[in-house]
Amino acid sequence: MSGLMVCVAVLVMASAYGVVHRWRSGRVRVRGRDEGQRLGADRLGGELGERATLVQFSSAFCAPCRATRRILGEVADLVPGVTHIEIDAEARLDLVRELAVLKTPTVLVLDVDGHVVRRAGGQPRKADVIAALGEAV
Repeated sequence: MSGLMVCVAVLVMASAYGVVHRWRSGRVRVRGRDEGQRLGADRLGGELGERATLVQFSSAFCAPCRATRRILGEVADLVPGVTHIEIDAEARLDLVRELAVLKTPTVLVLDVDGHVVRRAGGQPRKADVIAALGEAV
């Protein structure tokens, strides 16, 4: 009987973890460690947008990265003055370490000066990215 209780407890805890992980994945939020960080065009390998820049860290075999690329490209086309820059995380490990990118895709929303104002770990929702741009402008 105690084996059954342990099994049920493990299943409940794993389910709770799954729900929390899914809820947090892709959410665009502010992180205290991002405050004051600035990225220039020279470090990103592309020009910053006139209003904001969406920086995506991707890896070669990441399926959500392809969907994120499509979402961010659509947002950049939809909102004037917004640029989308994709960075290969494996090729830019220095930047990955500096910005504490723990998984791909990771999306950073930069203001016009290149300061990190928002971050999303995982595939973000289009509406969340557009809302984050409102705060970056």
